[in-house]
Amino acid sequence: MSSLLEILPPLPALFGQLIVGLINGSFYALLSLGLALIFGLLNVVNFAHGAQYMLGALTAWLLLKHLGVSYWIALIIAPLIVGAVGFVIERLFLRHLYRLDHLYGMLMTFGVTLIAEGVVRNIFGASGEGYPLPQGLTGAWNFGFMLLPHYRGWVIAVSIVVCLATWLAIEKTSIGSYVRAATENAPLTRAFGINVPRILMLTYSFGVALAGFAGVMAAPLYQVNAGMGSELIIVVFAVVVIGGMGSIIGAVISGFALGIIEGLTKVFYPEASTTAVFLVMAIVLLIRPSGLFGVVQTHRPDPQEVATPGRIPILDTPRVQLVLLVILLLAPVIIYPPFLLKVLCFALLACSFNLLLGYCGMLSFGHAAFYGAGTYAAAVCAKLAGLDPLSSVVVGAIAAALLGGVFGFLSIRRQGIYFSMITLALAQMFYFFIVQAEFSGNDEGIQAVPRGSFIGLNLADHLNMYYFALVISGLSFLAINRVIASPFGLALKSIRDNESRALSLGYPVDRYKWVAFVMSAFFAGIAGALDALSFQLASLTNVHWTMSGHAVLMGIIGGVGTLLGPVVGALVVAALENYLASLGTWVLVVQGVIFVACVLAFRRGIVGELGAWLARRQLR
Repeated sequence: MSSLLEILPPLPALFGQLIVGLINGSFYALLSLGLALIFGLLNVVNFAHGAQYMLGALTAWLLLKHLGVSYWIALIIAPLIVGAVGFVIERLFLRHLYRLDHLYGMLMTFGVTLIAEGVVRNIFGASGEGYPLPQGLTGAWNFGFMLLPHYRGWVIAVSIVVCLATWLAIEKTSIGSYVRAATENAPLTRAFGINVPRILMLTYSFGVALAGFAGVMAAPLYQVNAGMGSELIIVVFAVVVIGGMGSIIGAVISGFALGIIEGLTKVFYPEASTTAVFLVMAIVLLIRPSGLFGVVQTHRPDPQEVATPGRIPILDTPRVQLVLLVILLLAPVIIYPPFLLKVLCFALLACSFNLLLGYCGMLSFGHAAFYGAGTYAAAVCAKLAGLDPLSSVVVGAIAAALLGGVFGFLSIRRQGIYFSMITLALAQMFYFFIVQAEFSGNDEGIQAVPRGSFIGLNLADHLNMYYFALVISGLSFLAINRVIASPFGLALKSIRDNESRALSLGYPVDRYKWVAFVMSAFFAGIAGALDALSFQLASLTNVHWTMSGHAVLMGIIGGVGTLLGPVVGALVVAALENYLASLGTWVLVVQGVIFVACVLAFRRGIVGELGAWLARRQLR
């Protein structure tokens, strides 16, 4: 008994972390509630939820600083303002995407997130601003064994009340029944004289207002800054997946429960506190793929909803490919080789992503994990183990493929946007692992990675390194092309177009999807390994979730489902980063605008739209 007491932490520390866990759980529950409400009733994954949470806190701070508006008034006004912003987003953008695949809503709101964060960073900076505790909630209750600050107790109590009231409104009132009816059968609901578009708009605005409300309550506890919602939203996605996509009660219960689990983990094993939520998610998905309170997804998008133009014969001719090869060989004469190296790494990453989305219909938002795994594995092999560059690339690719095998096993049993959110959460768990690993160098990364030499060529020379990377990326591109044209690739396309038919024909669908996932991770690992050697650095940037955003952006700019589309998209994104670097964080705004424009105007991408234009011209 005495030994057990020695192991247990002091009661004040234990209860203190429990309070912290309840505080975090309160924000998880509120944000998850909004996400579940929007997805469950509108079938839209609101990636901008974190940015709207940030806007709620920022609005409260601006009202206090410039107008002297108190916290209590801001608690009402700020959510209304954020909800009005949601009204504009729904009317201008999301309303046109309800009949399309979930992918487009997610990409649209991701672009909105980039725009919002970029604007706030440029106007208010990245350091953050403090918000004072409201009057009347500055003290604390002393229970003898612990102190509970008044404001923290207020946050917990209000969160519980708001979550319970929202659930009752949706499940037990006539307004909630109208909302559910409008989303389940809009034509029939409209026949009863109910304004369905208005209901959907108000539902989205209310979900967004919940995020703004959470932001106002978070302002006195955390620094108000542009990135305060970008990391939190990844955890919230994991909470929603655990509770069950679209389950309101699941989101609330999981939010509070996971906040407590996270707080207790900080007491007993602090190093694992950042990954506790994602570990729980992995365990839940192994037992219940639909989450604790979710239902198995039955909806499969119409193949016509997703713009996958496929091969473009005119662009796939040997003549075009020969011209492209000559351009790549002569490019270093005109363009700085390090920029071309970045293009090659990005192009191979985009091609690996395109293999999954364009030809298998699976949107992965976790490719940063595979790119980062290849980067760190190659850096460790080259710098610490002294391996030659080719062996380092091979090890990086194998490491990414092994990681892809684990991620694929956990994620391929889900479809559509569920799959995307699971890969995103798993990638974030890997990110936290890299942050804490001793070999990674933490924030400084692994620097001065030696390039070495290959068949007598000193790769320290930029030109030699470019041609080394060109050969490897070119062979990888040919391998991907061969996979797509093989019977295996044809089977993947049939699974993408109609999974039920593929099952009825006897195809082992899950096995095919898992193999495709591992292959995609393998090629992303090659790209990451080339990045480590090219720039002699393995940093957290390569494993952060924004790298997954790069992969998605390159795919939709160039054109998913085309061979040359990812290459064109990589060239555009690399050029934006390189030639618009003087704009600073305004580059985020530019990328967000491109996201929005691609989703609204040309969903096939540059190469896809070019192929469609050529096809129409041939018909004429």
